[in-house]
Amino acid sequence: MKKKKYSILIVDDSPLVFMELTQILSPQYEVLTEIDSQNVVETAEKLMPDLILLDIVMPEQDGFTAIASLKNHEKTKDIPVIFLTGLSATDNEERGLAWGAADYITKPFSPEIVKLRVDNQIMMLEQLHKALDKATTEEKIT
Repeated sequence: MKKKKYSILIVDDSPLVFMELTQILSPQYEVLTEIDSQNVVETAEKLMPDLILLDIVMPEQDGFTAIASLKNHEKTKDIPVIFLTGLSATDNEERGLAWGAADYITKPFSPEIVKLRVDNQIMMLEQLHKALDKATTEEKIT
């Protein structure tokens, strides 16, 4: 059986960031992109990525507003979000985590850190799926 290739939706207004992250993540993951944070819910509902990398500082709608929208929609509320941002102040990180972000990466970012943090989130998703499959199988047996 072929192993699933997980998908990562990158939401950022910088083409340079798209290129860097695609280079880092595309060997292992399907990389999807969205340049407008106002479309993040619509794009996420259509593509249903396994993980979202979301910039906070965006021209039309900031990442805090975007994650609130994602978490308020039934189809997208459980998609893990990692903030990827130039905002390095502790209060921004606290705010992002309080809004439901799974992690927080500051720019400029280290390719190794991005890969490890994405890998960690995907590993947690795999463990969750295995536990759910096991529970479903055990429920069917009893």
